Formats: sequence, C-alpha cells, structure tokens
Amino acid sequence: MTKRVWAGWVLSGLTVLFLAMDAGGKLFVPDLMIANSPPLGLPADPAFYRLLGAILAVCTALYAWPRTAMLGAVLLTGYLGGAVEAHLRVGSPLLGFTLFGVYIGLILWGGLWLRESRLRALLPLIVKHEEKA
Repeated sequence: MTKRVWAGWVLSGLTVLFLAMDAGGKLFVPDLMIANSPPLGLPADPAFYRLLGAILAVCTALYAWPRTAMLGAVLLTGYLGGAVEAHLRVGSPLLGFTLFGVYIGLILWGGLWLRESRLRALLPLIVKHEEKA
C-alpha cells in the first residue's frame, strides 16, 4: 500500500469518525440538537433528528464500505449541501459555520480520491499532454 493510499484511508477514517459521532448525537441525544435548532429554523422534534441521524448513519456506512464508497460520497455530498443551505438561509458566519459542510466534503472526496485509483482515473488533477513530433 502506497503512502497516497494510506493518506486516503486516514482522511476517510477521520471523516467517518466525525460523521458517525454526528449521526450518533442525532440518534441518541436529540435534545442536545434540539437546543441548537431554533436559530436554523429546523423543527424542534426528536423524531426529525432521529430521521436525520439515520440518514446520515446509512450514508456514512455506505462511504465506509469500500465497494459502495463512491455512492456514499455522492449521498454525503447531498447531505452536507443541505447543511450549507441551512446556514446560508439564516446568515451564519461564512467561514465558520456555513462552509463547514464544504470543508468536510473536500476531506471526504480527497480521502476517496487518494485511496481509489478508479476515481483518480476519472478525475485526474494533472493531465499529461502528448507531445507532437
């Protein structure tokens, strides 16, 4: 395993740990989430947060499993986009709260790009041009 692949697994692992903790908080301690929900305009309903936690847990599990990692990354990108939208709508600070979902998404995709050769082939950062003789 190359250093690139190791770095990808480390980034992916950190992302999975963070998202799993977030999902666990929504599933098992929704009252803490409800206390912070009024500024975002989200429903103050434990069932709502349990549903969000279940969706996040499923998407995170798909990302953590190598065979479904790309599907999980796409689904998590949509989930994180919803978080960005919620903060944009209420005027949260841009660099701190609003773009936090973008930061997590970049780490998520960066980890997957580093560990998955098929994704690197699909989305190369450097394109080698052939020289014409």
